[in-house]
Amino acid sequence: MPTVSAWYRIAGVVLIGVASMLVAVIVYSAKERSKHQAMAMAMTGGDPALAPPIFRRYGCGGCHTIPGIPGADGKVGPPLQGLSQRVYIGGVANNSAENLVAWIVMPQQFSPNCAMPATGVSAAEARHLAAYLYAH
Repeated sequence: MPTVSAWYRIAGVVLIGVASMLVAVIVYSAKERSKHQAMAMAMTGGDPALAPPIFRRYGCGGCHTIPGIPGADGKVGPPLQGLSQRVYIGGVANNSAENLVAWIVMPQQFSPNCAMPATGVSAAEARHLAAYLYAH
């Protein structure tokens, strides 16, 4: 039967192994987030870091649940998480960066009777919002 000190050594080795795996997972996750963010920026020409105050300024979270935006828990429109995985925007437009930007600026050009109002968001601001949504 192993001694108490042997058990401490075994426990130490196990803890080091678990810690190493956790660090690897965190590093991998950070690299994946960075890769998604870079792709979103390249696709849209926007900067996801600039999007949170724009979402708040225009009240997007009043209608939509938006990942990573505190208080954006609206239930009127669809949740905006996983937007990059969807085939269509608003159920009518092919999911592309240009269509998403255009949808954010003026959704009625795609669907005249849609519930989303004309937002007042500029095309430049919409690029930042689109980059954020594609990155998350």
